[in-house]
Amino acid sequence: MALVTRKRLIRLAKGFFPALCRPDDAWALARLAPDEAGLYRAMDVRDREHNVAVARRLLERWPDAPDCAVRAALIHDAGKSLRPYNVWERIFTALFERWTPEVEPYPLRTGLTGAWQVRRHHPRYAADRIADPCVARLVGEHHSGTSTWAVRLRAIDAEF
Repeated sequence: MALVTRKRLIRLAKGFFPALCRPDDAWALARLAPDEAGLYRAMDVRDREHNVAVARRLLERWPDAPDCAVRAALIHDAGKSLRPYNVWERIFTALFERWTPEVEPYPLRTGLTGAWQVRRHHPRYAADRIADPCVARLVGEHHSGTSTWAVRLRAIDAEF
């Protein structure tokens, strides 16, 4: 079985059984500013585990990564915590991401429309809540930015 397939199956299993997740919250919180720590704590345990894995991989590849890039990696999915985003919505919107309808970011809705909003706009939702401009920029651009660190963050994020 390909490593990517195995990783995705493990992530899917954890989607249904979040108790299997073991994020290193102490490691993450030691690196975050107080406002960022609040965003991190508000995230679902699955997102915290994923974000820690992304931040650690970023540091493995680029040990000299700037502090703001590591902090951005730790909270890049914090916008998903803005509204309940259940496992079925996560799976559905991930499977059909290519066909995500155009939805405005606000007002935030319930149901499937709200799930599409979270999928499409979670970088903005998080960036709007981050005080540090460097961290906010990288989080906001982690799906589409062209800066070196946004591209690196996106590439590592895609591995998980």
